[in-house]
Amino acid sequence: MDGTFPRNDLSGLAKPEWTRRVMEQADLEGASDRLGRSHFAAFIKSGPVLLVSFETVQGMRGLTDSAQPLGWHLSRKLGWSHLLLASDGDTWFRAEEVYAYFDQLIDEGFFEEFETVLFYGAGPCGYAAAAFSVAAPGSTVVAIQPQATLDPDVTEWDDRFTHMRRTDFTSRFGFAPDMIDAAAQVFVVYDPLESHDAMHAALFTRPNVTKLRMRNMGEALQSHLLFMKRLFPMLHAAAEGRLTPQYFATLFRARRNHLPYLRRLLTRLENSDRPGLTAMLCRNVTARYPAPRFARRLKALENPEE
Repeated sequence: MDGTFPRNDLSGLAKPEWTRRVMEQADLEGASDRLGRSHFAAFIKSGPVLLVSFETVQGMRGLTDSAQPLGWHLSRKLGWSHLLLASDGDTWFRAEEVYAYFDQLIDEGFFEEFETVLFYGAGPCGYAAAAFSVAAPGSTVVAIQPQATLDPDVTEWDDRFTHMRRTDFTSRFGFAPDMIDAAAQVFVVYDPLESHDAMHAALFTRPNVTKLRMRNMGEALQSHLLFMKRLFPMLHAAAEGRLTPQYFATLFRARRNHLPYLRRLLTRLENSDRPGLTAMLCRNVTARYPAPRFARRLKALENPEE
């Protein structure tokens, strides 16, 4: 397949029809598989680089205007092959059907057909990207805010996902930091000021892991990277072996023009009682944007008696 099939706008479709269309498109260009009630796989064959993306149905339908898998946008632009693993909701991909699917791929030597294999996911999907990368030794992993495990014996301090505490994270593909030992490079992206994410990131400390920090960006890093148009350049660089902390720092400079980041930074400076730096930030932002909150704060700092 040459990747020239049109992949149509999928926005506005009901979930069953949306799923059918995604799998139908994969069947035209590769293959698709149902993996139980909550998961499916969709493979599109193109070039020698394979992007393996873990995404939720809800995320795919809401993150972009066209409601297409993120991997479709990148693979079409760069001529990559793409294997989508999709979940209906946040499942962390803890399902026997998913394990069996990766067993089949390993037995068939599927990953050996590609020169480069890149695993990607965010949050629960970041966990899965790391955990299932063990199926392709020598691969590269980019995981945004990944959980290491939700086994309460290890991460009882994480009270965000208590509904998952009865889910088995101790059997196959269970503890994600152990599953990345055979990967060539692993990039863990997180905000060190988000305590739960930082604690999970600490569990990923390994010789082949590079931690990329997005300070003051909060809990929705994938969305911020998409908005700043930095997610796809980051993945492209990772696949080509160009992603370094220095290169990521140049990408992350886009935050200087990203109002959600600037608002969080303003709040942090205000909470730290640093009026001088707060005024400098407000002057910088109001010189570039119509930003009423920053203008009001600057006025209050410059005219405290009014």
